[in-house]
Amino acid sequence: MQDKELLKKDLFGEVWRITDSGGPMILRDTGAARWWLAWLARKLMRREARALVAVDGITGVPQLLRNDRTTLYRSFLSGIAMYEARPTEPRFFNDAARLLRRIHRAGVVHNDLAKEPNILVCDDGSPGFVDFQLASLSASRGRFFRAAAREDIRHLLKHKRTYRPDLLTKREQAILNSPSLASRAWKALVKPVYIFVTRTLIGWSDREGSADRGRRG
Repeated sequence: MQDKELLKKDLFGEVWRITDSGGPMILRDTGAARWWLAWLARKLMRREARALVAVDGITGVPQLLRNDRTTLYRSFLSGIAMYEARPTEPRFFNDAARLLRRIHRAGVVHNDLAKEPNILVCDDGSPGFVDFQLASLSASRGRFFRAAAREDIRHLLKHKRTYRPDLLTKREQAILNSPSLASRAWKALVKPVYIFVTRTLIGWSDREGSADRGRRG
């Protein structure tokens, strides 16, 4: 017997939580995407699959179960989205930084940690990262990888500043105060166009779960 719960439905397809005898898992179905965005939905799904293969075995991130041309199944992380849980324990932020370092050592940059719904406070209080659709993978971890990894760190520190600004070290504050050139260019030149196209022209927002759902997987 299989139980299905629709978590999200948008232009890029559907996300389901499926529970069977083996427990819950997450299904991303790009077969339900709008025909004119199906190519992009599948591309993002493939990025997620590659990233999850690279971080296989790391606690605090989903594990890839299987995928094909239009679907991806991954393990379920039981927890509450950061904006709902509002973590204040120093250990949470230390563990989140440690988890991010492990992901970077695996050659993966998340690229989407600015969104609080992508960071979980798991049932045991530990951090979890989900939604690797925008993740990038690099075996060499070259210059561009390091720049993107630094932005991952900055975004995590922004959340730390929101909930526990008193815990920020001088070094962390310096990182927050010095965004990369690419970050400044994105904010000034690309982000306004991105928001106009996604929200005005196609009516889509990438703030998954930010207003209506706390529990994520």
